[in-house]
Amino acid sequence: MRLHRNLVFAVIDALNFIFNEGEYADKVIEKVLRYDKRWGARDRGFIAETTYDIVRWKRLYAEIAEVSAPYSRENLFRLFAVWCVLRGISLPDWKQLEATPVRRIKGRFDELSKIRKYRESIPDWLDELGEKALGTELWTKEIAALNAQAEVILRTNTLKTDKQRLKGLLKSEEIETETISGAKAALKLVERKNVFTTQAFKNGLFEVQDASSQLVAPYLEVKPGQRVVDACAGAGGKTLHLASLMENKGQLIALDIYESKLKKLKIRTRRNGVHNVETRTIDSTKVIKKLHNSVDRLLLDAPCSGLGVLRRNPDSKWKLQPKFIEKIKGVQYDILRNYSKMVKPGGKMVYATCSILPEENAEQVHSFLASEEGKTFRFEKDQNIYASEHGFDGFYMALLQRTE
Repeated sequence: MRLHRNLVFAVIDALNFIFNEGEYADKVIEKVLRYDKRWGARDRGFIAETTYDIVRWKRLYAEIAEVSAPYSRENLFRLFAVWCVLRGISLPDWKQLEATPVRRIKGRFDELSKIRKYRESIPDWLDELGEKALGTELWTKEIAALNAQAEVILRTNTLKTDKQRLKGLLKSEEIETETISGAKAALKLVERKNVFTTQAFKNGLFEVQDASSQLVAPYLEVKPGQRVVDACAGAGGKTLHLASLMENKGQLIALDIYESKLKKLKIRTRRNGVHNVETRTIDSTKVIKKLHNSVDRLLLDAPCSGLGVLRRNPDSKWKLQPKFIEKIKGVQYDILRNYSKMVKPGGKMVYATCSILPEENAEQVHSFLASEEGKTFRFEKDQNIYASEHGFDGFYMALLQRTE
């Protein structure tokens, strides 16, 4: 691989924004890719994937390069040099990369790879928490799986097409896909490409959604004609899936505390041909109270630590703090107790997170069932989805039914 100065400098800029300015990686990539309109798909791919790679392995690379935050531009080039050496990429004769100790880098990598927290490039506290929560064997496998690059998975919009037809249409646009066992509407890209420029996307024939995330909506057992609430809808990936499972029939209410996210959902519903969704911003407790004892199905895709989606958000390893997990557990418990009141007798509710920690998952469900509000609910089933077992994001979901 031949390195181009302007592309490498863009990567260095991106790393500075993420590591030193505390900006989110996805937003930084969007910003940096606007530097030069002449960059093609390969150039843009190099910038995005190299940046994410160095973010993912920051602790390991910093340990090898013997640099620490805040990172000077010189230090960021040292991290980049480590990335190059470990991938067998020849270093160009640039002053920023001169005197790179290639043999020493390889030796340090071999040495540090024997220690899990360096090998998997995670903070001490997270390594200790994961081992305590999941046990040594599962945590070791899981954190390795969560460090793999996430594949691009599509969910067929069954309101407009079927999986095989979509597969053929994408092939005509030079995008090869494969089916996935266990996720009925899912297709996996054989090679990473920008699917958002395709006519199939513009026509609303699919959404990008991880295979694990695609298991949540079917878990709720919705039927056409029901009154369904997605109470933490965000930009509505699961809302749209629920709409397709409901065949556009019935009432689907998407709630969120952020109006801006619900506006994005409205745009997506139009593209997807969805017309049974109503959005409501949770700007007071009245919004929830008006729905008490009235819904057949309730989805609580609760805010969480996001540890199950580290593959696609590697910068969260460095942003996440133990105090946030304690805080979000309180939020989850409050959501379960307060929002569950919307379910009518005989109705069902799914509590879901993109976390792999029992304290955010099964333990929250047990606490809820022991609470005053949870006494009218019966536990039906739950499922832990681990990246190391399924190959996709880590998730949890539990199905509960209101009995009276």
